Amino acid sequence: MQRDDLADFLRRRRLAINPGDVGLSEGPRRRTAGLRREEVAMLAGMSTDYVVRLEQGRSAQPSAQLLTALARALRLSDDERDHLFHLAGHRPPPSGGAEAHARAGLLRMLDLLGDTAAMVVSDLGETLAQNRMSTLLMGDQTALRGDRRYRIWRWFTDPGVRVVHPPEEEGYHSRAMVADLRATAARRAGDADVEGLVRRLRAASPEFASLWDEHRVAVRRADRKTIVHRQVGPVRVDCETLMTPDQGQYLLVYTPTAGTDAAEKLALLAVVGLQQFA
Repeated sequence: MQRDDLADFLRRRRLAINPGDVGLSEGPRRRTAGLRREEVAMLAGMSTDYVVRLEQGRSAQPSAQLLTALARALRLSDDERDHLFHLAGHRPPPSGGAEAHARAGLLRMLDLLGDTAAMVVSDLGETLAQNRMSTLLMGDQTALRGDRRYRIWRWFTDPGVRVVHPPEEEGYHSRAMVADLRATAARRAGDADVEGLVRRLRAASPEFASLWDEHRVAVRRADRKTIVHRQVGPVRVDCETLMTPDQGQYLLVYTPTAGTDAAEKLALLAVVGLQQFA
């Protein structure tokens, strides 16, 4: 761990970020450029004291999970993220396969979407980043670990997950998720992560095994679905999918379906926020 260089790098990256680039107001009292330490702490989900100790070279070695959170908060490029890991004495996350870190360009787009619900997911359905509106609508999905971080695993092994959609949509979502995973498995043939996930799903869920054997293939590029929110009720949304060139990560954008009351319900969520619906 190169404490002094790590401290200098974190401090310089923090000062180089425009608050507006991460969805924060600059405010009339801001006298210096960049983010405040407490703002980095908030974006990364850690204490301000820990950020201070990192920037002063007084901290113990941060974990890979904390480094990933810092890289996301500071909007680091892939090269900058790898540099951060090297300075902290860790091996950077792999650049191929299912990446555990949302790409910097997708994070910037996430910030620019404002009150439009959006998230960045891997090609295996792991949520890598969410904006505030997405969290209000669907809950925080970024802290899940193990197989539960994959949406398809939760869908086929935890019946409680399905209450977010009306019963009449369950069959459609089941078939669509399996068909999408089929496409990923073909594109990443021989990948241990994909093969292991499929093997564990087949063992855990007879429903998944039956659908997998049907060999349906379809990449989900656009969708219309109903999200049943426990406070505001059913919200009908259109989902657009923007893919990276290698199809390793997707930006999912949820907009209210025209002709429904979804816009009003989403506006209520945006105003009331997490305090009311915690």
